Parts: sequence; C-alpha cells; structure tokens
Amino acid sequence: MARTLARSERIAWARLARTPRIGPLTFQGLITRFRTPAAALEALPRISKLTPPPEARVIAEIEAVEALGARLLASCEPDYPPLLAQLDAPPALIALRGDVGLLKRPTIAIIGSREGSAAALLFAERLAAELGEAGFVVVSGMARGIDAAAHRGALATGTAAVLAGGLDHPYPPQNLALHGSICAKGVVVSEAPLGSAARARDFPRRNSIISGLSRAVVVIEAALRSGSLITARAAADQGREVMAAPGSPLDQRARGSNALIKQGATLIECAADVIEALGETRAPRPMLHGPLFDETEPEPPPPGLPKKIAALLSPTPVHVNDLARLTKAPLGAVAAALTELEFNGQAASLPGGYVASSGAAFPERD
Repeated sequence: MARTLARSERIAWARLARTPRIGPLTFQGLITRFRTPAAALEALPRISKLTPPPEARVIAEIEAVEALGARLLASCEPDYPPLLAQLDAPPALIALRGDVGLLKRPTIAIIGSREGSAAALLFAERLAAELGEAGFVVVSGMARGIDAAAHRGALATGTAAVLAGGLDHPYPPQNLALHGSICAKGVVVSEAPLGSAARARDFPRRNSIISGLSRAVVVIEAALRSGSLITARAAADQGREVMAAPGSPLDQRARGSNALIKQGATLIECAADVIEALGETRAPRPMLHGPLFDETEPEPPPPGLPKKIAALLSPTPVHVNDLARLTKAPLGAVAAALTELEFNGQAASLPGGYVASSGAAFPERD
C-alpha cells in the first residue's frame, strides 16, 4: 500500500537510492529483504563493501531540490507516477519539477530523430497538439528535433520532459528556453542526482523512463541505430503500445521507424489513429513494491549463476526476464544473482527491469 514518507524515512530512502552501484533491481531486493530503507542501510556494511552517501549530502540535495520548487518522490509514495510504478523495478527515486498531477492523466510519448526533416517536425508538433486537445499529456526527452517539436505542440495542454541529467542540468543547451517553459506549464522528470550532467550512458535510463511513463510510444523518423528504437524496445518489453509514422524509403532517418512498422508497430498518420489504437483506457495495476510489503527473504542464487549472468551482460541493456530465459533459472534467483553482481561492480540495473554491464549507470560521486 502506497504511503507518503516521513522526512527521516525520505532521507534514508534517498541515501540507499543514491548509494553507488545500487540500481532499481538491487534497491527493490534490499527493501524486500530488510523491509525499510533504514534497516537496509544498517545491513549494508555486513553484506557488501558499498558506502552510502553521508546523510548531510542527501539532506542538502533534498533542500536544493525544494529550493527549485521541485520534489523528490520515492517509488512507494502515492504521488509517484502510476504507470511508472507498474514497472518490475521502477526508479527508486525521481525528482519532479512542475505540475506533478499531469503524470496521473493519460500519457503518450512522441520521440524521433534529433535531425528531423521539416515534414516530420511539423507532423510531430501537430500530432502533439491534437493529442493534447484530446486530453493526453505528451511525454518526450527534450532532445533536439522531434522531441522538442512534440513538447512545443503540447505545451498549452500538458507535456512532460524526461532528462538524462539532473534537474539543474537540462540538455541540450539550445533547449534551455523550452525547458523553462515546461517547468512553468508542464513537468520535468529526472532520475539523476542533482548536479549530474547528462552523458551518453545515461540516456538508456532516460529512454526507459519515457516509455515507462507512457501508455504508448509514437516514433517519428528514427534511424536504424538510434535511441528512439531503444525506447521502442523498452516500451514493448514494458507492455506499452508501439506506434510509428511511415516515412520515405529514400530517407535514412525513416528506416528505423519503417522497420518498426514491418515488425508489427501500429502505423499512424494522425491523432485519431493513435487514439483508436489505444482503445479503452485501462486502469494501472496496483503498486507491488515499497517498504513493509513482503516479509519473505529471497534465497541466495545457485552456485555459478552470477558468473553465468556476468558473461551474458554487455553495455546493451537486457531485460531480467530475458536473462531468466537464457539461463533457465527462476526469476528470483536471477534477481538475487544480479544484486550480488551489482554489489561487486559487475552489473548495473536500469529502470523497467533492465540490466547492463557496469558503467551503464550514473557516476559515483565523492
């Protein structure tokens, strides 16, 4: 059952979430095992060599976030975005600046090329505006090109921007004015600690949150090797609808989005197509995680399983369910093995139940 944390609980939750090498999967495993963040923090020296950040640093971050007019939300709290809470391992802690209530309305992500064609940019802005008028909040990543066009189109009706860096490090610099407008009229979301600048390896986490916040992901102009296709894959794994606008076969920027349609993504040409594909709105599932939810301590992984999983990991994110299928091991055993690997610096868990080799996570901070 979701509940608002007391300040002392929030500090302990944030300290655990900000501990280097503790990602969403490991965080969830620790809360399941020790029931509260304070108990997990107390146990850390016994079960690992990890050191949580000092309490003073976390308090300073909370106060700095509040000074921005923003909030740090734990994944067990009632204001946490309901669709994001459905994920197998949602981000334990997110920062939000702006109208948090927007993320409880129906949401659709619009993403695509950073170097979009004029036709694609105009289409993205118009589609976002029409979906906004139909009652949807448009989610995107505030990148150049299609993302920025989608935010502009939905600014009047409600838009959410997900950052790869901290709330105080919007990226790219040319979208600073747009960022300010979204803070004033929409909502900005970040999993990264305040003060973190976006780096290439942080964008898969951002992409997974974009899809996790949304009922559907619409791709407009994406190359065959692009972050938009990573987001589309995350959306499919998270049980979201994947849609794509067709593009010219002569334009390299449309090859990825056209490939999605070949693979079964819904072809859309207007807002009515998106709304029709969604059908009846389904209520979000109840949150299944958080403190004081499960008294069962997970069993340790079978011998050899952590080594087998470590050999399968790469910088490309893979879902924990896929690792369970590849290793023919129970999901609980795989999760326990990943916790051990993350403690040892051999794995990094990502939002939505994804995992990658170490380095696919936010930097450790002194």
